[in-house]
Amino acid sequence: MDASSPILIVEARFYEDIADEMTAGAAAVLEEAGHGYVRLEVPGTFEVPAAVRFAIQAMEIHSATEDYAGFIALGCVIRGETGHHEHIARESIRALMELTQSHQIALGFGILTCESREQAWERAARDKLNKGATAAEACLRMIGLKKHLRLVLR
Repeated sequence: MDASSPILIVEARFYEDIADEMTAGAAAVLEEAGHGYVRLEVPGTFEVPAAVRFAIQAMEIHSATEDYAGFIALGCVIRGETGHHEHIARESIRALMELTQSHQIALGFGILTCESREQAWERAARDKLNKGATAAEACLRMIGLKKHLRLVLR
């Protein structure tokens, strides 16, 4: 795999407006860096790690032309009336961390864990904290680190 391999953006669509804004922020960073990307939509944050794992498995099975240089995980979990959000956030984050370690992938982490929609929008908006862009920058830096250390980009 080389630098021309695209980056896979896995976006949780549960909060569509937030997902669109974060993806736009990530895409702008990747386009500015001259890096291609592929978008993959999943229903919610809980499904993001599984989608990344499916993509890794597909890379292991298929030819190098289907490889990804890195991954960007985007999603949002907002506190509700029950503790459900805590379980979703914790398990999704844990699963993504395990994937980065067990498969040595470059991953930009963009899963928001917020108290309210307003707080989520503050973090997602491109004219505010722009966490989609931050996740893309992290992914690019991890790809660079793997190149520097001469590791196989897989």
